[in-house]
Amino acid sequence: MTGVLQAVDCVQVPVPDLERGLAFYRDELGHELIWRTGTAAGLRLPGAGTELVLTTERDGLEVDFLVDDVGRAVAGVVAAGGSVRVEPFDIPVGRVAVVADPFGNDLTILDLSKGRYVTGPDGTVTGVA
Repeated sequence: MTGVLQAVDCVQVPVPDLERGLAFYRDELGHELIWRTGTAAGLRLPGAGTELVLTTERDGLEVDFLVDDVGRAVAGVVAAGGSVRVEPFDIPVGRVAVVADPFGNDLTILDLSKGRYVTGPDGTVTGVA
């Protein structure tokens, strides 16, 4: 049987300032920049397909799980006894929802149904493919 949660897509880490976050995680700790926008930056975690995402838009640490299809995953979680905290919504690369397990733990789930970020030479996001 295949599980609903396919992989950890990213761990989002809140930072007060993106440049300060990049100075620490990229420049000091050595994580390679994959992509960036005005409020977030994705860094490579070696040995995994998981990204470390620095963001100025969140207050707490967040783990995002990759699923094949957000709508089907939400339905599966609810059928298994979980609940919906945030209904599915679109993002540039796909769809996201926040569900909760029966124990009250929030699970952010996303699919990449629209593709992945395309970036310029400096890592700035230029589109989705």
